[in-house]
Amino acid sequence: MDKLVIIPTYNEKENIENIIRKVLSLPGGFHLLIVDDGSPDGTGAIIKNLQKSFAGSLHLMERSGKQGLGTAYIAGFKWALQHNYEYIFEMDADFSHDPEDLSRLYDACKRGGDVVVGSRYTKGGKVVNWPWDRIFISKGGALYTKLITRMPVNDPTAGFICYSAKVLRAIPLDEVHFVGYAFQIEMKYRAWKLGFKIAEVPITFKDRKEGVSKMSGNIIKEAMYGVWKMRGFNNERQK
Repeated sequence: MDKLVIIPTYNEKENIENIIRKVLSLPGGFHLLIVDDGSPDGTGAIIKNLQKSFAGSLHLMERSGKQGLGTAYIAGFKWALQHNYEYIFEMDADFSHDPEDLSRLYDACKRGGDVVVGSRYTKGGKVVNWPWDRIFISKGGALYTKLITRMPVNDPTAGFICYSAKVLRAIPLDEVHFVGYAFQIEMKYRAWKLGFKIAEVPITFKDRKEGVSKMSGNIIKEAMYGVWKMRGFNNERQK
């Protein structure tokens, strides 16, 4: 019981059964924790029904109301550590992240990457089916983040990640400030500032086919201003 994939959900009824079946069919014994924020579309009911078929490997954490991506992952991280998982993954529910790549992230973490990022912007990575303006914003945001934080990560807002448990134990999870894209940046930044090794594995990111994107202007603004606040964190590499 060493690998746990965490997927936050809010109104993902079109995707949730297929992503669960795919992840749990992979070799290597992945377990899955869904953190659902009270989806009114019935996502939680679908998961509960599938738990009958995947007892012991499919877990559900239900929360009341939409509380944000970052808080969902923090709750999932704490649950994973309490249940002694050694490798903890972040992943979207909508197949923009290919479940087949989970094994590649795991292998890179086993080879010594404390945090392994499924990267769109490292050599070999790419984005499919995104409009040009979204690619511009995403790539521009990645460069902006690197310039301000000096963190050596090409895709700092990526949400397809494998963490070694020792990283999550070292980061003060209750002090993580942000909830959207800035959350993804902050987790990597805190790990880097603690001296952990961050590796990037190239992936192909595909825009969702089903459901509605959770992207918003407020999420982008949080990331833009959040990176400046991160510079005020403890600047000493502590590991």
